[in-house]
Amino acid sequence: MKKKIYLFVTMLMLSFAGFTSQAATLNDGHNGYTKEAIAKMTVEEKNARIEEIKTRVDEIKAMDKSSLNKAERKELKSELKELKKEANALGGGGVYLSVGAIIIIILVLILIL
Repeated sequence: MKKKIYLFVTMLMLSFAGFTSQAATLNDGHNGYTKEAIAKMTVEEKNARIEEIKTRVDEIKAMDKSSLNKAERKELKSELKELKKEANALGGGGVYLSVGAIIIIILVLILIL
């Protein structure tokens, strides 16, 4: 009896392992632009994609959202979030200084001068 239970539990575990490995390969709505794809893009391609993102954002801002239902508004909001993430990845970011770092830099400059 124990042997049958162990065999059944093993079968269940192995069947669920196939589903979880497949779930890891799904693209989470990134439209094919991963970090690797962005790194391989030329400057012209990046600029063209940024312009596409800007035009799409302008289209969304110009839309009459009062006629949309809740699901459509939610879809637009998620699309804007994805576009923002992609634009940040394409832009390369920048240098961010915290308030503490600025205070330390000022103190070091005062000590040096």
